[in-house]
Amino acid sequence: MTREEIILKVSEKLRLIRTEAGYTQDKMSEIVGVSKKTLVQIEKGRMYANWPTVVTICALFRETETVQFLFGNEPLEVLETVARDGIDYRKEKTMGGKLWWKEVLKQEGFILQQNILSQHYRILDDEYFRIFSSTDEEASIERFNELIREKTL
Repeated sequence: MTREEIILKVSEKLRLIRTEAGYTQDKMSEIVGVSKKTLVQIEKGRMYANWPTVVTICALFRETETVQFLFGNEPLEVLETVARDGIDYRKEKTMGGKLWWKEVLKQEGFILQQNILSQHYRILDDEYFRIFSSTDEEASIERFNELIREKTL
């Protein structure tokens, strides 16, 4: 999933996200930090939200069914992976990917998974801590193999 695809998806679903959250256009525009006119234009499909607005919407409304449906149970991980062009620096505990993830590779206590909605990849360790994320399949497989080599040395 690219930044442009995320912008398109969130823009197209903004009205649904707002109504699911139970907000008027006035209140939603205040929460998100855009003018009501801009919000109306996005909801009517006359313009797309910008990246900061999309990030704000996904962060503040990440628990809504609509955002969950767009990105799986970890929308902020999707946004962070796309914004930073991959992540390979921190560990974050996950639920293990039972619902929104398919297992691509598993070896030496590492699991390479692909998100079924966003299509991005992540590597988990044997305790389900996320240690790498990327939208690039080749880079993900390469990092997975590096981790295997490091562990077997």
